[in-house]
Amino acid sequence: MNAIYLDHNATTPVHPDALEAMLPLLQDDFGNPSSTHSRGRSVRVKMDIAREQVAALIHADPREMVFTSGGTESDNLAVLGVARALKDKGRRIVTTRAEHPAVLNACLELEKEGFVIDYAPIDAYGQVQVDALEALLTGETLLVSIQSANSEVGTLQPVERIGAVVRQRGILFHTDAVQSVGKVPVDVQSFPVDLLSMSSHKIYGPKGVGALFMRRGIPQLKPLLIGGGQEKKRRGGTENIPGIVGFGRAAEIALQTLETEPARLLALKQRLRQGLENRLPGVRVFGHSEHSLPNTLNLGFDGVDGQTLMIRLDLAGIFVSTGTACSSGSVLPSDVLTAMGVADEHIQQSIRISLGRSNRTEDVDTVVETLVRIVLDIREKSPVPS
Repeated sequence: MNAIYLDHNATTPVHPDALEAMLPLLQDDFGNPSSTHSRGRSVRVKMDIAREQVAALIHADPREMVFTSGGTESDNLAVLGVARALKDKGRRIVTTRAEHPAVLNACLELEKEGFVIDYAPIDAYGQVQVDALEALLTGETLLVSIQSANSEVGTLQPVERIGAVVRQRGILFHTDAVQSVGKVPVDVQSFPVDLLSMSSHKIYGPKGVGALFMRRGIPQLKPLLIGGGQEKKRRGGTENIPGIVGFGRAAEIALQTLETEPARLLALKQRLRQGLENRLPGVRVFGHSEHSLPNTLNLGFDGVDGQTLMIRLDLAGIFVSTGTACSSGSVLPSDVLTAMGVADEHIQQSIRISLGRSNRTEDVDTVVETLVRIVLDIREKSPVPS
């Protein structure tokens, strides 16, 4: 059986066209974009084109895009950059306990610097309770940071509603859109967001490159990296040109497929869920059934340990995960599912399946057959207490 990769929320393979675009920058076209000679100018042109491609994916002005080393740096720059730049105006940040560690751990750092972090509650489906979030906003609140989509359960947040509330209060709004960009339409012309994080390797580009959208007119952020003044003094250091060009090509391809790929993935996800629920009792689905990424399914199977199930699937050539890749190896319960109120027992039974471009109907049918066989085998050897 051919291997079936179902962990696209962790990372995606580099698209062949993105790799092809990168290769010249790793070989003959190696100039520094800050150099004023012809080799430097040639590379600068390619970087400018990539900036336009990435900006187009979210309908932004290219001048509003800052290239970074990935989603983590983009999140850090947004959260730490705003807080440290505007600390004289207030010292409160609002977020949730379901955010990516790049946001949560940045907030923990800010607590050490005297900031107060207010956590808005989420409901049983993983969505922010907007009224409760609004009640947390004060004259001291500098920033609200809420992800657009959750990597573990796929739940989409009501970004438009949150942004409208936050904007009305004159507070900056950041969204970690690493999981939503390229999978669902994202338009910063209609999204009331001030800062938005993106990552190349989630949309079939190379690892080690990302971007932060910074809407024109917001205050200058405190940079994390101090250097030669690249990226309009917002992020020092010579730019990763091969990665940026690959990111740009991947963004262009993602934009071209946004009208068809989400619907195809949603059909595969529904086929997978229905196939399992029709053949297995005790299947739990975590996350929102309607407002969710089209490719993401978080499942729990009564009486089956998620880690054991993941290993058994791995041995069968099917690759899934038990949560966010950035927390791999952790034996602690998922922060996301815990915040949703899921019992520890059920959290330990969960796995995440995230579909992608290479997956087909026959893959889904194979996964259903294999999962049914393995789950029944585990239950037979370790019966669930009645």
